Amino acid sequence: MLPTPNIPQQHNSQSPGSVKTIRSESSRPPSITLQEQADSSSNNSAGPSQCPHVEQILGRDLGAVGIIKAIVSWKYGRIYQRISSSKRRKLQAPQCGICSLSLHRPFVCLQCSFSGCWRDGHVLQHLTEENHMFCMDSSSGSVFCFVCDDFVYHSSLENAYTKAMLTIEEKNTRYQVGKRLREHYMPWIPNAEAITLLENTEPVPCYGRRGLLNLGQTCYLNVVLQALIHNPLLRNYFLSDAHNHRLCKFKDCVCCEMDKLFTEVYSSNTAPYGPTSLLASTWKASSELAGYAQQDAHECFISVLNQIHTNTRGSTNVSCNCIIHSTFSGQLQSDVKCGRCGNITTTIDPLSDISIELKGKGIEPGQKTLAACLRRYTHPEKLALKEYSCSKCGTDSHEATKRLSIRKLPPVLCFQLKRFEHNSTDKSAARKIDIPIRFPSVLNMLEYTTAAASRDDNGESETSGDIGPPAMYDYDLFAVINHDGQINNGHYTNFARYCDEWYRFDDDKPSYVVKRETEAVRAREREIEMEKEKEAARMREVEDALLATV
Repeated sequence: MLPTPNIPQQHNSQSPGSVKTIRSESSRPPSITLQEQADSSSNNSAGPSQCPHVEQILGRDLGAVGIIKAIVSWKYGRIYQRISSSKRRKLQAPQCGICSLSLHRPFVCLQCSFSGCWRDGHVLQHLTEENHMFCMDSSSGSVFCFVCDDFVYHSSLENAYTKAMLTIEEKNTRYQVGKRLREHYMPWIPNAEAITLLENTEPVPCYGRRGLLNLGQTCYLNVVLQALIHNPLLRNYFLSDAHNHRLCKFKDCVCCEMDKLFTEVYSSNTAPYGPTSLLASTWKASSELAGYAQQDAHECFISVLNQIHTNTRGSTNVSCNCIIHSTFSGQLQSDVKCGRCGNITTTIDPLSDISIELKGKGIEPGQKTLAACLRRYTHPEKLALKEYSCSKCGTDSHEATKRLSIRKLPPVLCFQLKRFEHNSTDKSAARKIDIPIRFPSVLNMLEYTTAAASRDDNGESETSGDIGPPAMYDYDLFAVINHDGQINNGHYTNFARYCDEWYRFDDDKPSYVVKRETEAVRAREREIEMEKEKEAARMREVEDALLATV
């Protein structure tokens, strides 16, 4: 796919099965995936501004960096102890300094050792009483400034958090085979000689925007790979040498092919790359995708995720901590309420993506938006008679209501727009739903969570966990997969964000067509060169003849 800069602002989807991707800021969970038709225009976003109050504690209180290191050590220590330990012991969680509530997501003061809960405002109460200004969310590393009354960014705090995280990972992360630890990260700081040499050099173009060749109706795979390439969590995982294809001993390992793909994309070579070995490994692992027939991008997306999960270090059947589950895994809660006795039956299921209906009640013609589809998805619906049997009153002859909500949001949230519609009389006949769906570049998911659905009349959550500020539920769009055509034929393209600019990836020509056209151009150039040489030889003969007559 050859990238051309474009940015979708108002998106009109025309895809049969969609994967859309969104990434959040540092104070929020990162990312979504969805597949849609998008209009495009250029856009550049400014970088985050630094909080002016951070300099005060950095200048007078050097313990803030030490507290950040302690927070990171506690957080990642729990993760690696749970992964590496043969018996997962129950680890003691910190308690709120005021209400003594055990906290799975404590907010820690950066000027003392106090930890408190956000829901009841105890950490803010501490900041007020002690005249302290900053606290940090241990889960995301986001820093809250009491003076600014908002989550803020500062490069010194961000660097301290990142450096502490790298130190913990280097001590605990090993290669998939062998017992060798990861190499220690050493930042490159140019000296005076290097600076002098760099002054007269031309800047190297940004890497990470490399197109993929169509290997014969493989656009469905290429658009999925571009979405994964521009996923910041997967990018950091593979570029940090967490899976090295030279040390892996698995046969037909898709993780090894992904490692090679990231190496090729982030190399200095800008020519389109053909993922032939990755395609072969995908075909061997998923026979339903084998062959040169057209396939659905969403099915390919799920298949590639499953293959990476299977070949990743730390993959388990229960409480998996692999990179795929750490990136895409969430929880969906289903609550069925009995209409007679009011008993609620709760079921919790794993969540990797959300399939959105585009037709039905609750979606008006003028409200074809992703938010409207999500409200309909999480709105209570009545179940048919005898469709639910209450375990408390023991009857199934009355009405019951069912409500879906997202219990746990994943770092990367993926949406699929269900654009297949089957005829009620002929189940084999299906058509594509071409309803345009508008979606924003930033989406807040708080409204669709279980915590928001369980609020009482006073607006307080009935759940035991902290809801936190609404900004922590924002997701930023970073990839969109589109489809043009009908169910049995069509073409996939991809819009992806890279360095705050959007690019369109389109492999509308198969690799053999590109090669044939390239060879034709080269042949024509050779013919032109030969004609020039013949003309030059003829002119020399004419000149020699003129000189002979003289």
